[in-house]
Amino acid sequence: MSTPAVPSVLFVCVHNAGRSQMAAAFLTHLGGERVEVRSAGSAPADTVNPAVVEALAEVGIDISAEVPKVLTAEAVQASDVVITMGCGDACPYFPGKQYLDWKLDDPAGQGVDAVRPIRDEIAQRIRGLLADLGIEAAA
Repeated sequence: MSTPAVPSVLFVCVHNAGRSQMAAAFLTHLGGERVEVRSAGSAPADTVNPAVVEALAEVGIDISAEVPKVLTAEAVQASDVVITMGCGDACPYFPGKQYLDWKLDDPAGQGVDAVRPIRDEIAQRIRGLLADLGIEAAA
């Protein structure tokens, strides 16, 4: 008896320092081993936005060890769902993938007070994504 394939999701934004890091962290936190999670940026920053790290820590998610990663064609090819967040034409397109574009405010240069509403919107969207994938969110 074979186990069903685990869906793979890639989150892409320009710097991989804010939105895509938050989305990947929430999907990992709520989806666990039932989903494979990647994130990348078309022009990665040197570090993850400290306000993003702080905003996620407030809800019990630690991404302090994460580093921005460069977007590769291989990462896109290995993913079932590609969710873009403002990377525009820099995101490679491969037929057969499900593409979603999430319009979200950019947390770059923002303090934690401005990041919290973005964090909360991403969390809500991740719960919807899990439902669409047929995966029950962890409590």
